[in-house]
Amino acid sequence: MGEEDSPLDNLFDRKRQAAYCSGLLSAQTNTDPERQSVMKSARPLRAALVGLGFGAEFIPIYQKHPLVELIAISRRDEHELNKIGDAFQIENRYTKFEDVLANPDIDFVHINSPIGDHGWMSIAALEAGKHVMCTVPMATTVAECEKICQLVSDTGLKYMMAETVVYSREFLFIKELYEKGEFGRIQYLQASHPQDMDGWPEYWESMIPMHYATHVVSPVLGLMDSKAELVSCFGSGRVRQDIQEKSGSPFAVESCHIKVAESDVTAHVWRFLYDTARQYRESFDVYGSKKSFEWSLVEGESHVMHTAKRPEAEIAEKVEIPDFAHRLPEPIQPFTRSIVDAEHLSFLQGGGHGGSHPHLIHEFVDSLQSDRDPWPNAATSANWTCVGILAHESAMNGGEARSLPEFTRDSKTRVDAVENGVRPPVHARKTAAAPQAAS
Repeated sequence: MGEEDSPLDNLFDRKRQAAYCSGLLSAQTNTDPERQSVMKSARPLRAALVGLGFGAEFIPIYQKHPLVELIAISRRDEHELNKIGDAFQIENRYTKFEDVLANPDIDFVHINSPIGDHGWMSIAALEAGKHVMCTVPMATTVAECEKICQLVSDTGLKYMMAETVVYSREFLFIKELYEKGEFGRIQYLQASHPQDMDGWPEYWESMIPMHYATHVVSPVLGLMDSKAELVSCFGSGRVRQDIQEKSGSPFAVESCHIKVAESDVTAHVWRFLYDTARQYRESFDVYGSKKSFEWSLVEGESHVMHTAKRPEAEIAEKVEIPDFAHRLPEPIQPFTRSIVDAEHLSFLQGGGHGGSHPHLIHEFVDSLQSDRDPWPNAATSANWTCVGILAHESAMNGGEARSLPEFTRDSKTRVDAVENGVRPPVHARKTAAAPQAAS
């Protein structure tokens, strides 16, 4: 959660800046011997980071990664831009996005701007010849999603939506079990993301719950490398009048069923943003014929695994989730546990996004260096995003089913890539994607 500026946005007071400039989070990273040795064999990619609220969390990871150089940062607020630039010794600083795109040395942009900017910024960057990694969601309209996919197809440039959930340690753990066949046949999937957005920037008051749904859509579709075929969604309850007027939506909660394409599985996801009492939670539950996984009900408690055919008292057991830092280059492995600013609101509520940040950067950088599709690629990102857009349309029409557009349902999957001898995404290299296991 929190892909934009948070209310606690003054990240660089003197105490924290001292932490940035010492030890693990040192800005002096370009002299690392391992980084230098790897760079001799491959020209590092050159990146620009756009949006420095939540986005600033990625700076020390970029500066430690052996195959990328962060050469530019961008933020509208020049004072804050210079504080961050000084703290991390980044020379190229821009307050205008068009100036970022005009820099011919930049290979890709990593966009962490407010949600309403995601679509047009991604389109402009692709039109300027830059690869794009953008935080969620891809856009807020189907038309913008289609334009991004078309540009990727026309230019051969790469696009990745930086969905934190599918690179969290919880998802990587569940995905690994699935690929080993331990769940058996997948019977049902569900995910929830309740979060009270009072106290966050005012633009959230105009947000529709399902327009920010990729944190729940991505795991239920990403587990089996599936696409959504159609959705049916209902709204429930009412938000206060001022939120209704700003968002154009009356619903407190939106609850969506997803028909998974080419599968007998359906998934259920739900969201709220205001006026519903519930502790923050991003949950993901998997129900299989052999095992089932359920997210903890309360923050800080253990998740639960259920195993079939045991005595009733032994079916459920608490599980501890391992870290997956070993899948990353050594210099950035510590960042699966380290967080730059523990007082940033998204991190108080999000637990550091499950250690996903270095995995996201490495997946995109490696996809560019290897000339393969990142995961999620443009079509998959569009499918996950359009589920939420169309779900709200469905809710406004009494639950009427909406089919996902064809451009979001291309046939290129990670399984196809494995069969064609292309490496699967970084998080999946230990085991190739498995077909649905028999019960």
